[in-house]
Amino acid sequence: MNQPAQAFQTVDPATGEPGQRYPGHSLDEAADIIFATREAQIAWRRVGFAERAALMRKAAAAIRANRDRYTALMTAEMGKTLRDGHDELEKCAWSCEYFADHAETFLARRPQDMSDHLTAPGPPPKAFVTYNPLGVVLAIMPWNFPFWQAIRFAAPNLMAGNGAVLKHASNVPGCALALEEIFRDAGFPENLFRTVLVGSKDVRPLIEDPRIAAVTLTGSVPAGRSVASTAGGVLKKTVLELGGSDAYVVLEDADPAAAAKVCVTGRMVNGGQSCIAAKRFVVLEPIREAFEKAVVAEMETYAMGDPTSPDTKLGPMESVEARDKIADQVERSLAAGARLLLGGEIPNRPGAWYPATVLTDVRPGQPAHDEEVFGPVAAIICAKDEADAIRIANDSEFGLGGAVLSRDLARAERLAAEEVEAGMVFVNQNVRSDPRLPFGGVKNSGYGREVSDFGIREFCNIKTVVVHA
Repeated sequence: MNQPAQAFQTVDPATGEPGQRYPGHSLDEAADIIFATREAQIAWRRVGFAERAALMRKAAAAIRANRDRYTALMTAEMGKTLRDGHDELEKCAWSCEYFADHAETFLARRPQDMSDHLTAPGPPPKAFVTYNPLGVVLAIMPWNFPFWQAIRFAAPNLMAGNGAVLKHASNVPGCALALEEIFRDAGFPENLFRTVLVGSKDVRPLIEDPRIAAVTLTGSVPAGRSVASTAGGVLKKTVLELGGSDAYVVLEDADPAAAAKVCVTGRMVNGGQSCIAAKRFVVLEPIREAFEKAVVAEMETYAMGDPTSPDTKLGPMESVEARDKIADQVERSLAAGARLLLGGEIPNRPGAWYPATVLTDVRPGQPAHDEEVFGPVAAIICAKDEADAIRIANDSEFGLGGAVLSRDLARAERLAAEEVEAGMVFVNQNVRSDPRLPFGGVKNSGYGREVSDFGIREFCNIKTVVVHA
């Protein structure tokens, strides 16, 4: 017997007041949506790249046309600031245009020369690799970048000929439905991209539905293990982008003020609520004191404010529960010997507010060192030398992103390319996602890649074809 649908109540993180309430889907309704998406995808896979690209460009236009309304949705549901919301939506539109422009090239047939080592008389066979869509991909997405996370998945996959079913985070149902609206308004086939409003407890039957071909998840390590286990049980491919505790290695020849600016910019993206936010600043001893002062000065520019104001750089956290977890991690770190340089106190006001905070003397055994802190908290860790800094950077269960800051570009490039254990390492700049670059991590940060030519092929059947005359 089908269980009743769950309702989704939003809460404004800035005030703690309830917002709009959305009816959810029952499991039967979700199954019907998946069936309809599969039917749409069967026809879509035969649509040419030119037609797909024209519709994807219309999706980009639809995003830009609704920029203010979509930003307001993000602010109301998860506290996104106005400037961050506008930037996120422009990135979404750019990604749609990027894959509209490049998908055909990325998925072009690749010929293979078979003329060497002939084992039969006559001319060599024709051989090539072709990229066929897998089918319908289930995307399980988080709240922190409600539009970008979904578009990052959808743009390449729809261009590859796949269909898409989105199970979004429960606190952003309005954003989830708006994403469906984007593709519908752009003129994509009805049901090719659909949103299902179900809770986390109902994810398993979605993964196991025989019309779902593959699964992608961005979320926590426990969520990744659960999804991978379920998908593995039914032999479905997964791409997982999980947590991160990105280390920024600040070498002794770096300019402290310039390094601090890069580090703090990386730390405070989306209020620190990002898997690829800079979370550990590993600084060499000779410039530690100057770097600490520069970090504090930069963090002080992130005053808490109204997320709807264009001047606000730090809005509320996504929920009071999340804010309280951050505060607890800071308090436990201080109790274990960390030193507070800035912030660290919950303000006396309604909502999920937490100030820009700087900790130093961060060491193993402290949450700020060992755990992912998903908020505006900078953790400064001192290293004796280059080797010690790399050891500290790699001493983490995560391996998503990282950075090396130095005036010696050859040295920094070598460390980035050969020593830092992460899927993405930037030199003298904060880590960011980009549709042109493969995105993903190693260790407990997950596996597989999103976006770029690597990402668009993740959910393709990489098929060998050999033709003998």
